[in-house]
Amino acid sequence: MRAGDALIVGIDLGTTNSAVAVWKDGAARLIPNSLGHTLTPSVVSVDDDGSLLVGLPARERIATHPGRTAFAFKRYMGSTRETRLAEHSLLPEELSSLVLKSLKADAEAFLGEAVTEAVITVPAYFNDKQRKATRRAGELAGLKVERLLNEPTAAALAYGIHERGAEAQFLVFDLGGGTFDVSILELFEGVIEVRASTGDNRLGGEDFNAALVQLMRQKFAREWSKDKEDPALLARLNVAAEQTRRALTERSEAAMSLIWNEQSFEHTVTTEAFEHEAEPLLKRLREPVLRALRDSGVRAETLNEVVMVGGATRMPVVRRAVTRMFGRFPANTVNPDEAVAVGAAIQGGLKGRHSDLREVVLTDVCPYTLGVDTTRVGPGGQRRSGFFAPIIERNTVVPASRSHSFTTLEDNQLKVRFRIYQGEARLVADNILLGEIEVPVPRAKAGQVEIDCRFSYDINGLLEVDVSVPQTGERRELVIVEDDAVTPAELEMRRAALAKLKQHPRDDDANRAAMARAERCFEDHLGDARDHIGRLIERFEAALDSQDPRTVETARAELLTALDSIEGETWL
Repeated sequence: MRAGDALIVGIDLGTTNSAVAVWKDGAARLIPNSLGHTLTPSVVSVDDDGSLLVGLPARERIATHPGRTAFAFKRYMGSTRETRLAEHSLLPEELSSLVLKSLKADAEAFLGEAVTEAVITVPAYFNDKQRKATRRAGELAGLKVERLLNEPTAAALAYGIHERGAEAQFLVFDLGGGTFDVSILELFEGVIEVRASTGDNRLGGEDFNAALVQLMRQKFAREWSKDKEDPALLARLNVAAEQTRRALTERSEAAMSLIWNEQSFEHTVTTEAFEHEAEPLLKRLREPVLRALRDSGVRAETLNEVVMVGGATRMPVVRRAVTRMFGRFPANTVNPDEAVAVGAAIQGGLKGRHSDLREVVLTDVCPYTLGVDTTRVGPGGQRRSGFFAPIIERNTVVPASRSHSFTTLEDNQLKVRFRIYQGEARLVADNILLGEIEVPVPRAKAGQVEIDCRFSYDINGLLEVDVSVPQTGERRELVIVEDDAVTPAELEMRRAALAKLKQHPRDDDANRAAMARAERCFEDHLGDARDHIGRLIERFEAALDSQDPRTVETARAELLTALDSIEGETWL
């Protein structure tokens, strides 16, 4: 569990919820947050007094304070999209760092010592920019990121694949809040080899919520015609959709309801209506599965098991779709919400060479094809540029190093520039530009100077490009960084700026979460119910003013019990 003197924790940085775990006393243990929960909502909010809320207290403010609350920001990781929270503008990686910082504090409180190192999981289909942004988020939170581990691989470790003796093949179907991954893994002689990984970074539970939102908006299109793009209405719809989707995991129908402009709106959603609205999403689940099977060369019928992880796999519509896809029921022996964090903790234990863990070799693959742009000469001598020349094919086992030779295109050419791309399209315009590198070449006729281009890709998904000219010995190297690359000094400045955000003390989290929930519940109801909730809030405020810990604890318990009776227990 230790590398030197430092603990290595495992962190699942999720779209909807995040979790932290550690290998301790011979097992992976999930670490509870200040509220006693092992799942922390990936939500950040700025309170009215300018202080920062993370987790459940922040999530309860999505509907009541949409302009001060951010959620699902993992979907924009690696982009320059900024979210405005009160007077603060934050990048996705900065918002993620605040969640990671909260998890770090929880781990330190639980373990009683400093936590500085972590294994952080990422979707297998995250591209280079998204992976680097995740690493920066960890650094901004004060963590040394020992490894970025693909989420399906982490889930496989949690499932116990590393402890099985016989050879076996598994498919991990990972549908989270914002991303979808499929990985096929093979176990043999103490080696877990990822045979193929694919997925869809724009498909997850949030999209199924959007399907429910669409049903509600269709129902009340006339009533909401003037307000249909109001951020406050959209926030309330998203919260209602999440609650309804969860209710539909256990019931054949559920009421989706909200209060808007002092009016109550309610629509009963059946599982049949939901499945019909979500049909395009269910179809999108199929293609990554087929691609993973094709790329791995594994037939569906030879798979030992299909393992489902990710909170969105709890949906019966998804489980039915997977059962139809494979003609059998998937395995459900691991908690889909916790599996990735548990696997990350196991990887942390393996990395720390903990004696309680049997040694295992874990290989992974490059999820995208990596290559450069080239120009081709047609039969009539016509030149066409912008073609993608792959150098490392997708699902190549990593670490990997591959090279390809090119020649000059013009007479007396003085330099050659390579643009580096990631993707699967034939034309580079449809792929992701990662960077560029150029090297000088000697004057000569076209096609007479050869240039070697080597790509080296490591287990953390980081790419190094080496371009050389054998004729002259000229060489240029580049570790791919995005256009908005951050220097150590800039990183420290951003860390210091984030540190200035005043954070509520951990021991106040329970009270803030209870008050935020009560305020949301007040806005969600009308009439006698609203009056009752208002009185509950007043009693709780009086208890807070007393500053007596026992009085506050008793009043908080009474408030939460009353809220549970009104709207059901808190969900994570």
